[in-house]
Amino acid sequence: MTRTSLNPLLHRLRCCRDRIRDRGLPALVVALVVLLATVPVQVRAERIKDLVTLAGVRSNQLIGYGLVVGLDGSGDKENASPYTMQSLKSMLTQLGIVVPPGVRLRPKNVAAVVVHAELPPFAKNGQRIDVTVSSVGDAKSLRGGSLLMTPLKGADGRVYAMAQGNLVVGGLSATGADGSKVTVNIPSAGRIPNGATVERTVPTLFNKGNHLVLNLKSGDFTTVRNIVDAINKAVGAGTARAIDAASVEVGAPLDPSQRVSFFSLIENIEVQPGVAAARVIVNSRTGTVVISSQVRVGPAAVSHGNLVVTISENAQVSQPGAFSRVGNTAVVPQSNVDVTEQDNRMFLFNPGTSLDDVVRAVNQVGAAPSDLVAILEALKQAGALSAELIVI
Repeated sequence: MTRTSLNPLLHRLRCCRDRIRDRGLPALVVALVVLLATVPVQVRAERIKDLVTLAGVRSNQLIGYGLVVGLDGSGDKENASPYTMQSLKSMLTQLGIVVPPGVRLRPKNVAAVVVHAELPPFAKNGQRIDVTVSSVGDAKSLRGGSLLMTPLKGADGRVYAMAQGNLVVGGLSATGADGSKVTVNIPSAGRIPNGATVERTVPTLFNKGNHLVLNLKSGDFTTVRNIVDAINKAVGAGTARAIDAASVEVGAPLDPSQRVSFFSLIENIEVQPGVAAARVIVNSRTGTVVISSQVRVGPAAVSHGNLVVTISENAQVSQPGAFSRVGNTAVVPQSNVDVTEQDNRMFLFNPGTSLDDVVRAVNQVGAAPSDLVAILEALKQAGALSAELIVI
């Protein structure tokens, strides 16, 4: 039952409440109707396709090395990037141009780059994918450059795509005659939309076997059980079975066309995922603290304050009298140490305290993010924090 279908029911309950109150029925009945009419309805369902991935159906990373030409003097320097000149000579030789021995190429409009892309599953020969081009030398900018034909290889060393095209660079760099420089974003990297053509198809396990395996993006026993129940209810008993906390095996037809329709039906089934475990995530570098809604705090009293130590140095000059013939002028240091403890407040957590109560209590004492981290760590050590404390 969804929230939309419950709205008329809640309206009727409120009307019954008013009629019961007008007829003078016992207060207990009135309170019961008021409770039913004001209980919040929380229904959260997600599609299976948003919770799982299909085993054997995945993307593959591709990488290649190439040259970008046509730069406006912002390419690699010869002394800093000798491999760029070697690559340029090798390319000219393959094109039938003989570079005389001893000739040193000094073009400033060429840059050595690494090209990488992601080959999606089911990509066929002739389809095009986007590529990212990044400088590996000391090129200042790739703006206005063109990538020459670059083979993209997979982890097995085989060529799966060929990349070539004009770069789209979002960064900008400008240098003045006095040495001043302005850089916006990153000009040494860019993208080529549809810049690579797929040359080889990667086989998948989608059409193999008599079953499909669904792998949860976040393993959870409750979510697996709900997925199995939802599939068996929609398709038929025994269609799905749980393998472990992260995998569900689903029987599938052998015919590829029927398998596509079958999986389309499966991935659009809505299920209610299990509630995530109680966690407190602390980023020690940025001071970011994220507390999940399932966090509970046991009975505890917390007092937290800051101790401020101030040290000031006042140098005093000591010198002999105006008519004295002995003694030397000397600097005598004087230090003043002041210790101040800021007013600290104690707040009490009752049993079963929720996330909202924790945040409200910490805000009332004006604790900073670093103070909040210290409080949570102390609560965890005291055994009053019912959550997993993760520091990243």
